[in-house]
Amino acid sequence: MALTVSQLIGLIGTLAVIIGLSVWSGRQVKSAADFASGGGKSGAFIVAGTIMGTLVGGSSTIGTAQLAFTYGFSAWWFTLGGGIGCLILALFFVGPLRESGCSTLVGMITKEFGREAGLLSSILSSIGIYINILSQLIAATAVIAVIAPGLGLIPELLIAAALMAVYVIFGGVRGAGLVGIVKLVLLYVAMIGGGAMVLYMVGGFHGFADMVRTIEAGGDGVNLFSVFARGVATDGGKGLSLLLGVLTTQTYAQAVLAGKTNRSARIGALVSTCMIPPIGVGGILIGLYMRSTHPGIVAKTALTGFVLEYMPGILAGVVLGALLIAVVGTGAGLALGISAVINNDIVKKLTHRFDAPKKNLNLTRACILIVLFSAAMICTVLGSDMIQDFAYMSMGLRGAVIFAPLCCAIWLPGRVSRAWAIAAIVAGPVLVMVFGTVLSLPWGLDSLFAGVAASIVCCAIGRIRGRKPLLDAE
Repeated sequence: MALTVSQLIGLIGTLAVIIGLSVWSGRQVKSAADFASGGGKSGAFIVAGTIMGTLVGGSSTIGTAQLAFTYGFSAWWFTLGGGIGCLILALFFVGPLRESGCSTLVGMITKEFGREAGLLSSILSSIGIYINILSQLIAATAVIAVIAPGLGLIPELLIAAALMAVYVIFGGVRGAGLVGIVKLVLLYVAMIGGGAMVLYMVGGFHGFADMVRTIEAGGDGVNLFSVFARGVATDGGKGLSLLLGVLTTQTYAQAVLAGKTNRSARIGALVSTCMIPPIGVGGILIGLYMRSTHPGIVAKTALTGFVLEYMPGILAGVVLGALLIAVVGTGAGLALGISAVINNDIVKKLTHRFDAPKKNLNLTRACILIVLFSAAMICTVLGSDMIQDFAYMSMGLRGAVIFAPLCCAIWLPGRVSRAWAIAAIVAGPVLVMVFGTVLSLPWGLDSLFAGVAASIVCCAIGRIRGRKPLLDAE
């Protein structure tokens, strides 16, 4: 279905504002340090904008409505888990991260456990982040297909990658933060406003409850009101994946490092805590409404279908633009995180050819382009219905690689064996992949539990054995 003139006006206007703001913010960037950390000059709302601009993407919006179409309120775990992760980030991690003197999480691990541990965690955590970029590219095609029907998968993926590059390559963290604030306002219009429209159309909360009970009566036995509709082990694992993913993703660490002070960084993370979960509620209301009124549609089109059919013309265009930018912003922020890790934790350890500020900035931008367009190429051979699967896998891998060693570096400095820390870095993601693909855990437990448990056990053994300088030296 072609967009109407009014929908196109709203869409083009939204994209023009977002892209213009990204380009303008890029003119303030003079070095790779400013690009990657915002120069340490960001206020609380820029910090919050950076976090939400990356965390609230395709999985929080399109993916949540898609999952709610089938499983109801268990779809809330992506945004609920993200909000809880931001709360823990604010309460326990802001101070240690900012006081570490390191520009990356991997840098903290390298400082504590040596170069080999740093290199392994760089590679493995970057793979986890990279997987999430795949999910954002796939989600972007769902919106681009509505905007420009008939393009085909490859052009859609290339357009998505190009938009992600423009979003962040000119502005870095500061650009992502400024655009994140604008994007958040638009997403609240889309998701909270859409949820409010659903409640109005069904006659309020009682009408919504009656609608869901009707769906359940003719459904497959799923308790759509339960946040554990797929089982406590499964849905609890998804929430844990998001929580650990927030704490172990370079992009969110960069956001708090960019804050002017500890207080502004902490407030920014707390603002994110409060504002992310409600977006998921809006997606759930929309997904369930579309199941009630359009049960035969493809689940991943629930949100875009609702926007086109029920929202006024210009507003529908604005919302489509916001959804596209939501996906684009998340993918761009993740690419920025990978580029920072590659630049600071790999390239700088191997060569000094790029130490000059201008060369370093160009290298960071080149890394972003390579990451995005290579991911687009990989997506051409993948299925198009794996938005949340990739997102959860990505978060789980990052958590299994980084979480336990990072906590040891922060709270047990000099007390954990380097050899066992390296074992934790390797064992965690290996078990996540094994139990997520080849084997399965009992009671439907998420593979993340196996990976994180193995990593914690390795670190615990390393703490018992202690640091032995003669045997444990780098």
